[in-house]
Amino acid sequence: MSQTSVRVAVEPSGVRDWLRQAVLDAGAEIVPPEKAEALVWTAAGPEEGRDGPAQLRRLLDQHQHLSWVQLPWAGVEEYAAAGVLDHDRRWTCGKGVYADPVAEHALALALAGLRELARFARARSWGDQAGISLMGGATTIFGGGGIARSLIALLQPFGCHITVVRRGDAPIEGADRVLPYEQRYEALRGADVVFLALALTPETEQLIGEVELELMEPHAWLVNVGRGAQVVTADLVTALRGDVIGGAALDVTDPEPLPDGHPLWDLPNCLVTPHTANTEDMAKPLLGGRITENVRRYAAGEPLLGMVDPDAGY
Repeated sequence: MSQTSVRVAVEPSGVRDWLRQAVLDAGAEIVPPEKAEALVWTAAGPEEGRDGPAQLRRLLDQHQHLSWVQLPWAGVEEYAAAGVLDHDRRWTCGKGVYADPVAEHALALALAGLRELARFARARSWGDQAGISLMGGATTIFGGGGIARSLIALLQPFGCHITVVRRGDAPIEGADRVLPYEQRYEALRGADVVFLALALTPETEQLIGEVELELMEPHAWLVNVGRGAQVVTADLVTALRGDVIGGAALDVTDPEPLPDGHPLWDLPNCLVTPHTANTEDMAKPLLGGRITENVRRYAAGEPLLGMVDPDAGY
């Protein structure tokens, strides 16, 4: 298959049209779905006022010849839940593309939490000294993908003891210990920071609730850059009100967007950012580069990056 022979549809029209240039940069031709071999799907989800999974399913039902679908973001749980993913074609997503900016944000949230920057920022008078250093501390990361690996690299100068909790116990470079989900309670004890940086699946939904929060250290911070539904929000509010843990720094919430007036907004030991660990401006060069490379690989018959396992749901 020559590079110039690749015909790719970029749909739906009018959504992230900048991705069209990424396809063209790979030397492919952009054509309507009925003439395409592959599809670059640009609708991320319902936050854009559209039902992305249902819309994609309708398109694929009408054009079953499409052999490869590229999804825009790393998270594909909405497509998995809607039953769109199948074994009839290859599926790829932005898995790993946004690891560096998201890991950077996770570390910033952790440091802000341990140093109580949210409380100090809200203060209107001089107060007592407070804060915990991460140097030589202990961290636990739930997730063994790109974000976790980038975060491990960022943590190296701090000399932290790093525990990773993931499916299976295969070693990860830079991690002192890797545990399977079944041993997650052991990973919570003694950690100064617990990071959530993993895909949302039935296995990881409501992963952190009352029991897990009680097992965390009284000074520990929970940092979530994964998915909001991995934390039982009501249990978290109760734990924060009761000082069961030091605090929570959340880039994702359940519900999301977090409604005005929600208790999490007013808690002094909670720091919320509006799902901004990776912004669209950050994503443009990263996702564009991934799509260009994957179109090139598709044309050359090489393995694609960011493969999605329809059975695992990510």
